[in-house]
Amino acid sequence: MKASLKNYRQAPRKVRLITDLVKGKRADIAQAMLHSLIKRGALPIKKLLDSAIANSGVAPSELVIKSATVDKGVVIKRSMPRAMGRAFPIHKHTSQVVIELAAKYSPNLNKKEIK
Repeated sequence: MKASLKNYRQAPRKVRLITDLVKGKRADIAQAMLHSLIKRGALPIKKLLDSAIANSGVAPSELVIKSATVDKGVVIKRSMPRAMGRAFPIHKHTSQVVIELAAKYSPNLNKKEIK
């Protein structure tokens, strides 16, 4: 039960703030948190969570966010004109977000394997 968002045009550092809030929470509670969060990346992350819930086919109250990873995507490079004919580089960062859901009472969620 996964969903991924590739090449989202916001820096990974800013998106990680949002995903760290919802890691380990129940899916329905995470939806409510993302709905009321005042951050630009909250809406795309909420849509991604909704997509993961739809992929699972299970009620949101029975799912837990097992992991939410934010990785660096491609860096779009632009330049800004500066004095005396110089150019100043501008880096536009992108993110790749993956949300993985698990059943609420999955044995692999919080317990370590006993050997």
